[in-house]
Amino acid sequence: MARLTGARPVATRRWGCVASAFLFLLLTVQAAQKADLSGDATAATINHSLMLLQRLQELLQNGNGSDSVLRVRTAASDEAKVFHTHQLLLSLQSEVFESLLHNQSTITLHEPPETAALFEKFIRYLYCGGVSILLHQAIPMHQLASKYRVWGLQRGVADYMKTHLASESSQGHVVGWYHYAVRIGDAALQESCLQFLAWNLSAVLGSAEWGSVSVELLLLLLERSDLVLHSELELYTAVESWLSRRQPEGPVAKRVLRAIRYPMIAPSQLFRLQVQSPVLARHYGAVQDLLFQAFQFHAAPPLHFAKYFDVNCSMFLPRNYLAPSWGSQWVINNPARDDRSTSFQTQLGPSSHDAGKRVTWNVLFSPRWLPVSLRPVYSDSVSGAVQPARIEDGRPRLVITPAMSSPDFAGVSFQKTVLVGVRQQGRVVVKHAYSFHQSSDEAADFLAHADLQKRTSEYLIDNSLHLHIIIKPVYHSLIKVKK
Repeated sequence: MARLTGARPVATRRWGCVASAFLFLLLTVQAAQKADLSGDATAATINHSLMLLQRLQELLQNGNGSDSVLRVRTAASDEAKVFHTHQLLLSLQSEVFESLLHNQSTITLHEPPETAALFEKFIRYLYCGGVSILLHQAIPMHQLASKYRVWGLQRGVADYMKTHLASESSQGHVVGWYHYAVRIGDAALQESCLQFLAWNLSAVLGSAEWGSVSVELLLLLLERSDLVLHSELELYTAVESWLSRRQPEGPVAKRVLRAIRYPMIAPSQLFRLQVQSPVLARHYGAVQDLLFQAFQFHAAPPLHFAKYFDVNCSMFLPRNYLAPSWGSQWVINNPARDDRSTSFQTQLGPSSHDAGKRVTWNVLFSPRWLPVSLRPVYSDSVSGAVQPARIEDGRPRLVITPAMSSPDFAGVSFQKTVLVGVRQQGRVVVKHAYSFHQSSDEAADFLAHADLQKRTSEYLIDNSLHLHIIIKPVYHSLIKVKK
């Protein structure tokens, strides 16, 4: 641990040389291990890099031979934390420290409490190239790495955040990480957080972090059709809670409420909302036209409704609903063993006219389907010989087809979505969402990079493949009538 109190004289040149020697050895040890040993069978590598790391840690811990002093102050405290450091080590890792220590040996740094609390970990990383952090420490550690331009640490913390989105947290962290990514302009982290929130929204809606969602993030989520949640009513209930807590201005509340897809909510539930929802009563004028249109949608036959209204907009497009009427979960035990099949039923469409009509779907899963280019063919060189095909050349395949055709299908096309669940940090989350339309019976790239032959595959939970298949009926007009 770095010494935090007490004054020390500026280090002697001898200790500076020692620090330089240790650093030089540390940086060159890997290169030496990879050197050409001329194929001599008696050659061996002697590796004392861990010992060198320990010596560097001791330099920081004891302050031996320090030639620079960092005083870290916060506005919340009159007392400064003092670190006796070595200019060479700091300068090699950070161009900011190189500039600050160019003509002075003692500098005072002003940090907010959250980054000051991690400054010792941060300095230790500069000496040893490694650091352990917790979820709540990710943002302040990333801030330190960015401020002092320690690019390796900055990338490492960003990667940590992307791989720990699913970790359990009492207050949640993904929303906070998303807002932070927006502030610093990290588009990759921003997209990772947004996708995780969209595909695991039901878990977020019931968590403490839902109240911390910004207006901008909420509107981004509401415009997406790939949200994974139980139903549109669940989303409305969560939005109502958010509006009640945040109390935004009228125009914001109007934009939020108009992003709900009311035609996807059953008429009985819409009637109940009009009577019981205080938020809807307060802002009824902002969505009155959408509610009226939703009741018309449920009252008229879909083909007749589509003659007069544009049903190709997002308002009439289902999201990824997990309710049984929209699809089915399928857990495939030991998926590498052989082909499997299953069947399930969904409602024909979201309109009340079609809610009672059922469509039966057949699903085929093959763990080792071979593309045409890899299938066995007869060889001309040896009569009758067949080129062998290896099992590992195949890839998983999922085919979804309707078990029947019906005149009721007129004006309805079906988008099929397959969610793949995996276990990350102890939680089952959606890792992939494959979508394909009626013109295709299967997703072309379904689990193309998954190795289901290995029990340790990240796509397997207790040696089972967890899928949820969703059928999204989409209405389209056959005949347009001028209004």
